[in-house]
Amino acid sequence: MDEDTIIAQMTLDEKAALCTGESMWTTTPLERLGVPRLTMSDGPHGVRRVPDMHAITAESLPATCFPTASCLAATWNVDLIYAVGQALGREAAALGVDVLLGPGVNMKRTPLCGRNFEYYSEDPYLAGRMAVAFINGLQSIGVGASLKHFAANNQEYQRFSISAVVDERTLREIYLPAFEMAVQEARPWTVMCAYNKLNGIYCSEHHELLTDILKKEWGFEGVVVSDWGAVHDRVKALQAGLDLEMPGPQPQRTQAVVQAVRNGALDEAVLDEAVRRILKIVFKAAQVAKGGAFDQAAHHTLARSAAGEGIVLLKNTGVLPLRTVQRIAVIGRAAKEPHFQGGGSSHVHPTQVDIPFDALQQLAGQVLAGNTHLTYREGYPATPTFDQALIDEAVQAAKEADVALVFAALPGFKESEGYDRADLDLTPQQVALIKAVCAVQPQTVVILNNGSAVAMNELIDGAAAVLEAWMMGQAGGGAIADVVFGVVNPSGKLAETFPLKLSDTPAFLNFPGENGQVRYGEGLFIGYRYYDATDRAVLFPFGHGLSYTTFAYSNPRLSAGEISDRDSLTVSVDVTNTGQMAGKEVVQVYVHDRESSLKRPYKELKGFAKVALEPGETKTVSITLDFRAFAFYHPGYKQWIAEDGAFDILIGASATDIRCTQTVTLRATRELPCLLNRESTVREWLNDQHGRRVFEPIYQNMRAQLTSDQIGMDMMGFMMEMPLASVLYFQQKDLPKPAEELLEELLHQAHAASSSSGS
Repeated sequence: MDEDTIIAQMTLDEKAALCTGESMWTTTPLERLGVPRLTMSDGPHGVRRVPDMHAITAESLPATCFPTASCLAATWNVDLIYAVGQALGREAAALGVDVLLGPGVNMKRTPLCGRNFEYYSEDPYLAGRMAVAFINGLQSIGVGASLKHFAANNQEYQRFSISAVVDERTLREIYLPAFEMAVQEARPWTVMCAYNKLNGIYCSEHHELLTDILKKEWGFEGVVVSDWGAVHDRVKALQAGLDLEMPGPQPQRTQAVVQAVRNGALDEAVLDEAVRRILKIVFKAAQVAKGGAFDQAAHHTLARSAAGEGIVLLKNTGVLPLRTVQRIAVIGRAAKEPHFQGGGSSHVHPTQVDIPFDALQQLAGQVLAGNTHLTYREGYPATPTFDQALIDEAVQAAKEADVALVFAALPGFKESEGYDRADLDLTPQQVALIKAVCAVQPQTVVILNNGSAVAMNELIDGAAAVLEAWMMGQAGGGAIADVVFGVVNPSGKLAETFPLKLSDTPAFLNFPGENGQVRYGEGLFIGYRYYDATDRAVLFPFGHGLSYTTFAYSNPRLSAGEISDRDSLTVSVDVTNTGQMAGKEVVQVYVHDRESSLKRPYKELKGFAKVALEPGETKTVSITLDFRAFAFYHPGYKQWIAEDGAFDILIGASATDIRCTQTVTLRATRELPCLLNRESTVREWLNDQHGRRVFEPIYQNMRAQLTSDQIGMDMMGFMMEMPLASVLYFQQKDLPKPAEELLEELLHQAHAASSSSGS
């Protein structure tokens, strides 16, 4: 039977029950109509399948713990992310899971967000491309994705109730594009609403967000599911477009829906639409066989490759890769107790875990000639206490070694789902440890395990090299060894800016909010957009990442020197590996609008590609830019627009390492509606394509009359910011008709011209 046939046979109680979970992880089955239950599981970097469907915190079944999103995004490798998605799909199916709750594409508005390790980037384009690859990989196996958390969920502080106050343009250009891209290009089975309020309305009850934008504008055909416990009023949520409430059972909520339909407060057609969407996903999932086994060894190998490609070499004075050393001091408890995933709903029970010290010891014997000796010192305790004796022991070991590898992991009490970080710092013990070791051992490599940016001002100068290894998944220990010994050439690039200090960050004055609200006062200017706008130095820029080889960019070119806003543009550049080791480079394309009617960031990432090159090899990298690469969202027009003018195409290795620049001229061909009203200024009349045509003769007459410096000022400059109504009022004696009548005539002509153009 199809969905409509089943709906016609369902009772009102059955419809209401289907729209609320049966248990913590399943939907309600309808046996008499052949409707099976749908099983969901936490993700997104591993399948957290708990055996008891009514439990939420029980230990889950063993599954591969892949690197978290912050590490995966640093790979900038969409093919690799697709492969990880496929592997997760196979594991989910084997463990009886129909929908995996991920990926998370919320922006890293501030590095303090405790859940940043689950999110990809500070940049919406990069986050969107990662999400598309992940979802396509996962759903190619027949397991659904749940794109989350929709929307403006960028902190843990008061996350169940805080109201994110975001202006429309910022929402459209920063906080929605990754969702939009994923919905339109990857078609996730479900989208999960966020806990928080958006501009005073709970996201679970936000009709504009869930229905007007997601379902109508973007064409989302799947199920809108609540975050667990995000629903406050089930009837309002249904009316807003939230199809499925989780978890269940919730008999009072179910009866509230039934009663609302019976008393006319809820149109049954709204309920039927939610039911139809849920049934469609339930039957799609039922077509995929569940159970069996997955290839644990192959997935562990994939997790190691992903972690290795996500590791970012932040600094290197030449100490890495290790080649001829005999004595290695391995310092820091994370070397033996690896910190490879974050706390909270995404915490996975791994199938196995690589211990970094063991992996280093094993690989050293294979790679280094002669007898290599590794010693271990704990360095810092598990608790937030200070132990000088551990530092002293580590310093002694470092003195006696040729090189020191210091592991520093941001502990769970500082960074986790459920609470935000108080600062950007490592623990005081870790900072003191690194400084002390660097003071006695100039060949010190610092290896970091954390989910988002950390401050390193106190230690960066003393370290010979710094590796950002993130929360690197269960195979991360082996991946670190691969990079340290040069088996893998690091190719990770930062998907977020590392600032010098907390007070430099864009949201510093507006985070975490007060009185139940958090103002997104920085607007469009988060991440590198902010640091560009304020000309503020950073520790490591967005897109930064070193290699054991070098790359040269040459012969940049565009497919055209002039395009319309309906054309695409292909950007090409030759990249050569000029070093002695095979490696991968991430070519990044940013777009700079030279002149705009609304303020725009100096540059924005609009394309990237990762290319593998042997020593001496050259390849051409081509990246296509579409209309959205040049457009911005105009709140007045309620649409994306691209304006006439010159755009610089910036090709670089990071946001601050621009290697080539090309320029293209864009011609705007799309007619825009007239926005002029009685309060519009002279400047606004001149900037409006319809208004200028009818106002131009009057404007030129004004210029002719006001050329002399009559009162010591530029009168035309003065009038530009005055409403035209006021200017006409003051010029009444020189007008052919009363000012009020003339203004109404001009407005009528401008809007009539707008309508006739088909806008």
